[in-house]
Amino acid sequence: MDIRESVLSWKAEMEHHLHHELLPFWLDRLWDEKWGGFLTQWDAEGKDSQVDEKSLLAHMRTVYSLSIASAHGHDLDGRCADLARRGVLFAIDHYWDSVHGGFYWLFNRKNEVIIDKKIVYGLSFAIYALSTYAKTFGDPIGLYYAERCFDLLQKYATETSYGGYWEMFERDWKLCAGDSGGGDRKTLDVHMHLMEAFTALYGASGKDIHRRKLIEIINLINANILHPEHKTGIPQFFCDWSVAPQIKFDIIWGWDRFSAESGAKPNALDNTSYGHNVEFFWLLSDALRVLGVSKEPYEAMFSKILEHAITYGVDREHGGIYVEGSLDGSAVFDAYKEFWQQAEFLIGMLDAYLAYDDERYLEVYQNVHRFVFDKMINHKVGEWLALLEREGKPIWSHMSHSWKVNYHTIRAATLSLDRMEKILLRVK
Repeated sequence: MDIRESVLSWKAEMEHHLHHELLPFWLDRLWDEKWGGFLTQWDAEGKDSQVDEKSLLAHMRTVYSLSIASAHGHDLDGRCADLARRGVLFAIDHYWDSVHGGFYWLFNRKNEVIIDKKIVYGLSFAIYALSTYAKTFGDPIGLYYAERCFDLLQKYATETSYGGYWEMFERDWKLCAGDSGGGDRKTLDVHMHLMEAFTALYGASGKDIHRRKLIEIINLINANILHPEHKTGIPQFFCDWSVAPQIKFDIIWGWDRFSAESGAKPNALDNTSYGHNVEFFWLLSDALRVLGVSKEPYEAMFSKILEHAITYGVDREHGGIYVEGSLDGSAVFDAYKEFWQQAEFLIGMLDAYLAYDDERYLEVYQNVHRFVFDKMINHKVGEWLALLEREGKPIWSHMSHSWKVNYHTIRAATLSLDRMEKILLRVK
């Protein structure tokens, strides 16, 4: 592989996509001129699907996406900055609970609260988005509310017997019921995104408490959430970090295609997400960089995660990344292609190459890049398809809903370009 030539080709394609397809898709559609806030429900043609729903998750992910694009020099005529600011102020005015604190979970088009629960998954993205916004634009109101969310989690969500955080709360911070209510579970998903959020928060605030809590959650994930032998991520746990069957919660995000009556996934005790594993690798690498600490103690774990991902998660025949497989890599359980696993591999493989100078990671990047650009992006409209069959035939054709928004796609394009620039400096 001619590394410089390949990276220049990928970079040109990615820049064109970000500047002429992806960002324009969102900037032209986001703001709700009638009721305010962000519209994120778009059909296959990029038209409003008229779903009467807005979510904290989609709103905060959008604030993040606009902020990170601007931070890396991809703002189009200042529109990212303008919409990010409007989004932050709108969320504070309409989605914040002035009585009990924290942001509500779900709203209708008129921004009336539909679900008033406090969901830590959503609050993690509030911290992530508001911290990124504050650091990017120097607006202290973003950091103020990010810190308020952080403080509420320390007060109400910290699980003090075994460590980590409870995840599902009623409006008044009373823990939700167990089982499908989620009040008896801890998850990889939430704790990984809290690590991501605390990284951004510490990067914006520089406060020792945020540093200490970031280190604490990194240690907790490594001790409890990764498989002790394979170092692959385990999805769900009970309070004491014993492995729990992966079930569907009443409050869901991104699990709408699993409809088993029992609410449990097939292979509920033995499955891992290739996308989450690679995402964890690069998010932890980023956290260590922000902390200014050595990666050396984590190298053996990183090696196992990456080897598992590129050995078992990559479709060498049709391109792209599978959804899930067994913890030990012996079986692929879900060979469909979802948008977000592809996005996380794009960033992760470039980070892995920068860390280890192993061209296998660039070969995997090329595989995923071609699959995304040839089969997953709806170039006519501008966004990525959500779900494809293994060979690349669309299963879902809509462009966006409450959890398939812009966070993975804009972040992947923006941070991939950042990593490509670093590689080009190295291979002059």
